[in-house]
Amino acid sequence: MDTLLLIKALILGIVEGLTEFLPISSTGHLILAGDLLNFNDERGKLFEIVIQSGAILAVVWEYREKLLSVSRRVFSDADAQRFVLNVAIAFVPLAALGLLFGKAIKAHLFNPLTVAATFILGAFVILWAEKREHRIRVESVDDMNWLDALKLGIAQAFALIPGTSRSGATIIGGMLFGLSRKAATEFSFFLAIPTLIIASLYQLYKERALLSADDLGMWGVGFVAAFVSAFLCVRWLLRYISSHDFTVFAWYRIAFGIVVLATWQFGVVEWTAH
Repeated sequence: MDTLLLIKALILGIVEGLTEFLPISSTGHLILAGDLLNFNDERGKLFEIVIQSGAILAVVWEYREKLLSVSRRVFSDADAQRFVLNVAIAFVPLAALGLLFGKAIKAHLFNPLTVAATFILGAFVILWAEKREHRIRVESVDDMNWLDALKLGIAQAFALIPGTSRSGATIIGGMLFGLSRKAATEFSFFLAIPTLIIASLYQLYKERALLSADDLGMWGVGFVAAFVSAFLCVRWLLRYISSHDFTVFAWYRIAFGIVVLATWQFGVVEWTAH
């Protein structure tokens, strides 16, 4: 296996793991990193799908006790049933809108100006959300009802717009709808499990012709890197939000939006190819 290719896989796996669950858009970062590493062809796009699974597994592992408890009680306990139902309800808006408008969004909105604009606009939404009075109505994900779940699902659907950030839309949406910072963040983790698993399986099926046993080593390195970095990131984020807000991510998004514009304007990254 080419050593340089493994190094690229390692870097991209770390980028995926560090950005998937933060409100800063993993897609935008992977596009930038993939172009700078010259790993942005069809093989590279398939690789991004594979390493996403590593990030998902990190959340499953972090919350394994909760998930195992729910799975054992789902047929007999009302709280477990409500949790599963809430995740299912929240998943529907993005799935439905993605099937209806996914191709049109990729064709018309996936361009550098849209990505940069949503990065910066999302930053101002975060700044506004953090400045307004935060009235907490739901302290824990276990206190959510089906309407809370539907609202967060609608918020997550905004992530169909390139550069928005799935986790960012869900977390900030949750806070605006009265969830505590911790509840909104944790629900975004739980909602990521079916969302990313189904999206990954669908994309793998579409790109199945590109699957090759020769790439197993590269996939393995990227998968492990994504798992480890996502696991550390999730744990860090949970500690961080206990005493901090999301303002720093807003300023980062503004800076990254400027980077998108600069790399596009000077031809450093072929954003339009994506």
